[in-house]
Amino acid sequence: MAERKPLVLVVDDAGLVRRYYRRILEAAGFAVEEALNGLEALEKLLAAPPMLVIVDVNMPQMDGLTFLAALRRQPLPFSSVPALVVTTEAGPQDTAAARAAGANYYLVKPLSERVLLDYAAALSGVPL
Repeated sequence: MAERKPLVLVVDDAGLVRRYYRRILEAAGFAVEEALNGLEALEKLLAAPPMLVIVDVNMPQMDGLTFLAALRRQPLPFSSVPALVVTTEAGPQDTAAARAAGANYYLVKPLSERVLLDYAAALSGVPL
């Protein structure tokens, strides 16, 4: 029987960013699901709980912070999925708002491959 790859849900309205994360994560052995906004992410998350969510803040329909707050209100195991916020918003108030919404870590774009993989491994518990 084939071993299932650990699933990462990437939530970002920018296609280029999603493809960049997908390329890096899949090369490291993760499976990747993509969502264009928080609303789509909630639907995908409930269908297949990932080991990690990587989420942008500024998106149409449902932004990343609203998504995180909704995620943390879900029953287990959904509410306990680790969340990494990766955004261009760099102020201390932005970090505080993300943590209040339920982010485990907050990083500012652009993100190097090494940093993305280090955080993905640490938050998902998957050794690389």
